[in-house]
Amino acid sequence: MHTQLHRLTPLASAATAAALLTACSLPMQHSSPAAPATPMAAAKAGALQHCTDLASRFQFGATKITATELIAADALKVAGQPVGAHCRVVGTMHERTSAVDGQTYAIGFEMRMPWNWNGRFLHQANGGLDGILAPATGGVGGRGSMTNALQMGFAVLSSDAGHNVKQLPLFGLDPQARLDYGYQAVAKLTPMAKALVAAGYGRPADRSYFAGCSNGGRHAMVTAARLPDAYDGILAGAPGYNLPQAAVAQLYGAQQFARVATDPKDLKTALTPAERQMLAQKVIGRCDALDGVADGMVLDSAACQKAFDLQRDVPSCDGSTRTGQCLTGAQKTALGNVLAGARDSSGKALYTTFPADPGFASEDWANWKFVYSVTNRDPVAVGYVFMVPPAPKEMMKDTLGYALNFSMDRDAPGIFRTDATFTESAMQFMAPPQPAKLGRLRERGAKLMVWHGTSDGVFSPEASVEWYRDLQKHAGGRADDFAQLYLVPGMNHCGGGPSTDQFNLLQPLVDWVEQGKAPASPTAQVRGPANAGGANTDVPAGWSPERSRPLCAWPQVARYQGGDVEQAASFRCE
Repeated sequence: MHTQLHRLTPLASAATAAALLTACSLPMQHSSPAAPATPMAAAKAGALQHCTDLASRFQFGATKITATELIAADALKVAGQPVGAHCRVVGTMHERTSAVDGQTYAIGFEMRMPWNWNGRFLHQANGGLDGILAPATGGVGGRGSMTNALQMGFAVLSSDAGHNVKQLPLFGLDPQARLDYGYQAVAKLTPMAKALVAAGYGRPADRSYFAGCSNGGRHAMVTAARLPDAYDGILAGAPGYNLPQAAVAQLYGAQQFARVATDPKDLKTALTPAERQMLAQKVIGRCDALDGVADGMVLDSAACQKAFDLQRDVPSCDGSTRTGQCLTGAQKTALGNVLAGARDSSGKALYTTFPADPGFASEDWANWKFVYSVTNRDPVAVGYVFMVPPAPKEMMKDTLGYALNFSMDRDAPGIFRTDATFTESAMQFMAPPQPAKLGRLRERGAKLMVWHGTSDGVFSPEASVEWYRDLQKHAGGRADDFAQLYLVPGMNHCGGGPSTDQFNLLQPLVDWVEQGKAPASPTAQVRGPANAGGANTDVPAGWSPERSRPLCAWPQVARYQGGDVEQAASFRCE
């Protein structure tokens, strides 16, 4: 059921690529690849030497340190857990006044450097449209993560990618702000951050890592292709590396659901919570036991797509009374169109397919499909950041109207357009990395780990599978020497869903980079009400709060072997 994505055009000019020192990585060959690179030397611990004096002693081009402070041990808690003493540094880079909109722009950043340092640096990528300077704690393992890199001893950087929250979303009217958001902010921040780490500790970091989810996952994958020499390990969660296409697909989905919504201003009435819960149960009923045990989880999503049939497995009704136990023919058509992937009137694919999954019942899935697709996320991203030319400013007054009237024939090609002001299209500056561009990353022994929930409501896991298939082709079937993909059953966008959504892939990544120890099957756990840091309200009541499952490197899936159904040890990746 995989749909071929559009082939993307190369970057606008060699001059742009050279200026950013990014786009000249070596393509992988289709012939048999060389043996995997030997492990990189392990990082060595160190101690902080400078903090509050960094504002006066640190010098780096176009960079201004605006605040420094030493944070005492236990003064900061992340997911309910205290963090050790560390230095917090705040600053800006490349402040400028736009000649297009008159706004003052700068790349804002925060660096947190622990007193007891493990010798490593982590670049924490932001999500969404950026613009928010999130605390540089380095959360790993999805939304609401119980694990953070700062606590593990990493020096951590975060940034706003070149615009502030007050400039959302109209920063897209400035072409340089678009480019910074897409890829240039990371290219500018990386050497500065490494120099700042060296200034704080008296020596450079031994190893550098990059991690993010959603748009942060896109940042991570773009960095793997554009900056192959800069980071030793890259962790990409739910990567929207075809993000402009996914945003267009959100508008397509809104149009489909609007046709069956009983309230034209509330798309959630297209599929009520009871109807979505019924859908989830029908998927479970058809697919749950395909992994060897009926436990309320669909661990073999690929097999499920072959087994589940929306028309056959979901009861039909005429719509005169919506009881939540059936769907009308029009509802089935709308949902089926969304799962089949956005298309124009000629049937040409604009984005990839979505799998049927128990996560249909989750509020996060519903919000992406029915709320964010018509409010201040997808319409404004498409209209102001991705389209050439941008939408009129007045569009913000009626984002629902913009989404429902967006033409898949006339308007959707705008994400590929350029003009005299916007010289790189959205599909260029968002820079989806082509697998052929990852040869240099592999050559130097760096590693890439990608994870994606099977019930992601905005960035399809099928797109990540397609990417990995293409990578395997370019790597001669040996992509797993340096890159692995993990699908997380039931998980929504970056977390949540009826899933074991708590995991730490950063430590396995470190072990892979520095010890040559390829990840086996990392354990994922439920985070229920008993856990500090918050509850996953999507976890069914009958699950043990200690439930765990192995995460399997694609195309493997976890299959039940016998024993306690709540324990990962009872499953094996096959």
